[in-house]
Amino acid sequence: METGWGFSAEEWTAVRLSLRVASVATLASLPFALLVAWFLVRTRFPGKALLNGLVHLPLVLPPVVTGYVLLLLFGRRGPLGAFFESWFGLVFSFRWTGAALASAVMGFPLMVRAIRLSLEAIDRRLEDAGATLGAGPVWVFLLVTLPLTLPGILAGLILGFAKAMGEFGATITFVSNIPGETQTLPAAIYTLTQVPGGDAAALRLTALSVALSMAALIASEWLATRLDRRVGSA
Repeated sequence: METGWGFSAEEWTAVRLSLRVASVATLASLPFALLVAWFLVRTRFPGKALLNGLVHLPLVLPPVVTGYVLLLLFGRRGPLGAFFESWFGLVFSFRWTGAALASAVMGFPLMVRAIRLSLEAIDRRLEDAGATLGAGPVWVFLLVTLPLTLPGILAGLILGFAKAMGEFGATITFVSNIPGETQTLPAAIYTLTQVPGGDAAALRLTALSVALSMAALIASEWLATRLDRRVGSA
């Protein structure tokens, strides 16, 4: 049954679920990405190289390995999965929340890298000037550092969102491919390629996926450029 623009109800369900998963994954991981990026740029501590490696590990690991590790840790019998279920009633395995978790993990390195580059580009003298005027570290961060980091934060948000929209390997390994629950846009495309006569629907969803990804990248570049100009003229 088609509901508009040639998409069936099942296809629209996959699109809406992908948007929901990507939004939750991106917004939930932003505070952690900002914190980790700040620690990597502004502090020195033993194990810093190890932390940096762990943050970027999802970029080089096969997505299936990442998904399997998530299943071991956050499955119903996993230590973290059992903890979240017993204390917060939050279940990840074979739920859309697990798809959001897998997408957040895969997009996290891109967010950290974008924010880190923005932090490294800040003139530390601006922060020092705020401190000499009597502002404490928290106020310096909120009033000076954070506004100057906005281009990187915005770029990280959009790149993380685009990565979450396209995540497949870790998601399908961790939460399977359940229509209406965990079947995101990439999983729906994969399913349609395995079904006789599903090529046309797979092509429609592929075109939509490409359009959304391109729009995210263009928006990231445009907004980051505008913010750079605004911060530079301030």
